[in-house]
Amino acid sequence: MRNLLLLLHLAGIIVWIGGMFFAHFCLRPVAVAQLPPLQRLPLMAAVLGRFFRVVAVAVVFIVASGLLRLLDVGFAVAPRAWHAMMSGGLLMVVVFTYLYGICYPALRFAVAAANWPRAGQVLEHIRKGVVFNLALGALIVVIATLGV
Repeated sequence: MRNLLLLLHLAGIIVWIGGMFFAHFCLRPVAVAQLPPLQRLPLMAAVLGRFFRVVAVAVVFIVASGLLRLLDVGFAVAPRAWHAMMSGGLLMVVVFTYLYGICYPALRFAVAAANWPRAGQVLEHIRKGVVFNLALGALIVVIATLGV
């Protein structure tokens, strides 16, 4: 059971952090360079919609498996790195929930209304949140592998 929980935990993290890395460093620069806003903004809204839905499922697996592993070991005896991972991970979940629950609907609304300046503003806000979560996620991976 411990190995299955670890697999679910790592798979969710790979999907989430890998997806943020891909979106920010691979998809976004090419979309900005090659597509005008009228094409780029609907594309990014559609891609983010699919990505956010997948991440929502990954977040459930990450949080549930992490919590179950922590309960199995016990909070008092769990390594400090695990507590740091949990704290950072929960902050990432809060940021993700804000991006998916507040910002993404605003992006969809702006794109549907063809309000390209507003869609661009919201997308930039989402980008900054993704960069924050990507940096925090990378730091958590360092903590998880090297310890605190």
